[in-house]
Amino acid sequence: MSKKVLIVTGDAVEALEIYYPYYRLLEEGFDVTIAAPKKKKLHTVVHDFADWDTFVEKPGYLIDAHASFAEIDPTQYDALIIPGGRAPEYIRLDENLPKIVRHFFEANKPVAAICHASLVLETLPDVMKGRSMTAYIACKPGVEAIGANYVSKPTHVDNNFVSAHAWPDLPAFMREFIKLLTK
Repeated sequence: MSKKVLIVTGDAVEALEIYYPYYRLLEEGFDVTIAAPKKKKLHTVVHDFADWDTFVEKPGYLIDAHASFAEIDPTQYDALIIPGGRAPEYIRLDENLPKIVRHFFEANKPVAAICHASLVLETLPDVMKGRSMTAYIACKPGVEAIGANYVSKPTHVDNNFVSAHAWPDLPAFMREFIKLLTK
């Protein structure tokens, strides 16, 4: 039986940060579920760097959320991925999400967080305290505020936890995550 991976996200997820992991895991034969606050078609966004001091945002493709957070039993999954984009800033308010994420850390299952996914982890300061991770540079103050050590490199592994700075780091991010998943 193939391993089951849960991806948690919502509207305004960074398109590359959901599509790349989703299709990469399917390619490897894993069973992948995308969960969101509601089971629906999710709107993705494309963040890119122009000549601004920050990123610009454009509409991306649609992708189906297969389940709502309320329907998820995290004990039925082997690993978790949290993509970035703007979704983390509001999905972290869903009462079911912190319980889901906590399970993966407490059960020592593989967890992957990229870019602004660190905003979800801010809901679990007791879990993140003392951990080391990277995230999009604008998230560094939040990472440090929860007692985690911000690492200034594109991809970082801390035991069962893989983190990455942003979508250009997806190849290394997924390589490390799949290593943890296939151990």
